[in-house]
Amino acid sequence: MIAPSGMTNERLAELIHGVASKIVEDRLGFWKFEIDNSFVFVITDKHHNRMRIMSPVVELADVREGELQTLLEANFDRALDARYCLNTDVVWAAFLHPLVELGDQQFLDALNQVVTLKNNFGSTFSSSDIVFGG
Repeated sequence: MIAPSGMTNERLAELIHGVASKIVEDRLGFWKFEIDNSFVFVITDKHHNRMRIMSPVVELADVREGELQTLLEANFDRALDARYCLNTDVVWAAFLHPLVELGDQQFLDALNQVVTLKNNFGSTFSSSDIVFGG
């Protein structure tokens, strides 16, 4: 069997160090860093070939009435590849993808979408200027 030659934790580390303004935690398979005044986590699972980019957006207790529906609607047409998610009473912006199949530019674009989605909570709820179907 030939080993896959795609994205690796080592390459992710290089990409993260190239864009992060501050690295808080740095170990292969788990990074916490700051970019555009947002904390971002990148977590990988090599065994299951998965990668996740996440940024905490807001505590569920601070979500206004009707915003959860808006988040679901945004996931359909404005969030593109990133998504709003809910875990342990925190709304997150997240992007999930197979690790090995991920390309450099795709990772950087996904990182940008996650941070943009986090920053646009409460306004456009979008991850870029593109609206699906628009």
